[in-house]
Amino acid sequence: MVLVLDGTIELDEQLFEVRRDGAAISLEPQAFDVLVYLVRHRDRVVPKEELMDSVWGGRFVSETAVTSRIKQVRRAVGDDGHAQRIIRTHHGRGYRFVADVAETDPVAGTATDLPRPRRSEDRQAPIRYTLSDDLHIAYQVTGGGDIDIVLISGFVSHLDLDWDDPRHAHFLERLGTMGRLIRFDKRGTGMSDRPPGVPDLETRMHDVLAVMDAVGSEHAVLVGYSEGGPMAVMMAATHPERVQSLVLYGCYARRVWAEDYPWAQTQDERSAYTEILVQQWDWEADLLYRCPSGDKAMQEWWTHRMRASATPATVRALMDMNSLVDVRALLPSLNLPTLLVHRTGDQLCPIGGSRWMAGQIAGSTMIELEGYDHFVSGNPDQILDAFEPFIAATPKQEHHLALAAVAHASGLTANDMTNTLVAAGGRLRHAASGDVVVLFDGPATGVRAAQTALLAGAGAGVGLSIAEVPVDGGPVSGPGVDDAVRLGARAAAGELLVTETAAVLLASVDIQLEPLDTAVRVQVPATRDIRRISAGERAGG
Repeated sequence: MVLVLDGTIELDEQLFEVRRDGAAISLEPQAFDVLVYLVRHRDRVVPKEELMDSVWGGRFVSETAVTSRIKQVRRAVGDDGHAQRIIRTHHGRGYRFVADVAETDPVAGTATDLPRPRRSEDRQAPIRYTLSDDLHIAYQVTGGGDIDIVLISGFVSHLDLDWDDPRHAHFLERLGTMGRLIRFDKRGTGMSDRPPGVPDLETRMHDVLAVMDAVGSEHAVLVGYSEGGPMAVMMAATHPERVQSLVLYGCYARRVWAEDYPWAQTQDERSAYTEILVQQWDWEADLLYRCPSGDKAMQEWWTHRMRASATPATVRALMDMNSLVDVRALLPSLNLPTLLVHRTGDQLCPIGGSRWMAGQIAGSTMIELEGYDHFVSGNPDQILDAFEPFIAATPKQEHHLALAAVAHASGLTANDMTNTLVAAGGRLRHAASGDVVVLFDGPATGVRAAQTALLAGAGAGVGLSIAEVPVDGGPVSGPGVDDAVRLGARAAAGELLVTETAAVLLASVDIQLEPLDTAVRVQVPATRDIRRISAGERAGG
């Protein structure tokens, strides 16, 4: 069998050939192996380290070698680093093969499309909660990179069910290739708490701040679509120190018609539509209004998602709250890079509103797209093609790096353990995944603090690793940080697990180390050995 990539490229693993129109394409052996590996694992992002281990057999190679082979593969299959139609770079994470794959039988002359394995990496990212005005707000962190992107969704969202429509999942997945994607269910919707009464826009904006604080995001690109746009505008206007740039899709400045803002429903029209939603509860018809291209599968997904995200009373409250939205007075105060994207045939939110907003925001950019779909599941790549260059141009923060010991606690008393580690001199930070970690100058200091805390109570375990981290605040990331989080999650109550690198640095300290048993060792990369330190083994001098 031969695999057909992107409809035109033949990949023959038996003959070690890549062909186009029957003619072999020159490709170095290692570049061929990189292509094969990415195709086999096209259901996920493949980290650079994994490619190094698999293609180069564990031999030391530089990242430049991997980048060079990726460029060769892209040239061979008619792709490049700008288009990324076939191999997509996930900044700070790795690469993913994204083109269609079919299996062909040269003898029979037939081809069968191979379904892409179900993506689970982003969906399986943990959904966590933080408090905003004493309400539990659900959030999830996916993607990765040097830029934080906070997505403020439209009418409602549901962090779990949002992944069940393949087009919507693709929107989230690709947006996550542009940076660390931070999503949340606004209060009253999805998996977050339902507040009493009808909260105003300013109050709901607190959810954005609470989630950013929870994941250690000091600055972010705000992406707001539909009803999420006005909230993004208010956040950028009232907290400009937290917003690097602003992206608005299918947005509006006022939800109800006014003489000086005619691009909206009248109050009577909006009230009538609210009654239709609440009384008929016909979400399939609502989806076709928001996304005329939506097929039966999308309609069923939207219906399930809406019914799981809100009750009739909640829908009425949300519609009433959105009817009060008016952020026109804030627009002239915005002084940051702003992109507005809108489809010309959008019936739910007419494009005239975005055109007017662009005229009110100094230096903003307006991109008009052909089409009628308002919701982002309709041709998501058309939307993201407009987003990507703007987000990529966002200035990246300069970070000074230093080595540090990274500790992560888990278990019933993890919060108390973390507070104790901080009280002992540790510095509280967040991993890119949103997990809480504590930094120490070196492993001995971290081990001593953890031992003291563990002896005081065995309701938590601790993992400790060595990592290179930015010293000027913000989230920390990288293999060392990931190791600390993984070890902390696996540590039993009263146990401290450290990596081999940390153990080497502890060699001159009077701390007894014992190899971890095989059952746990296989759960981490083979290149990183792990040692166990029990709470009863006190560190010397």
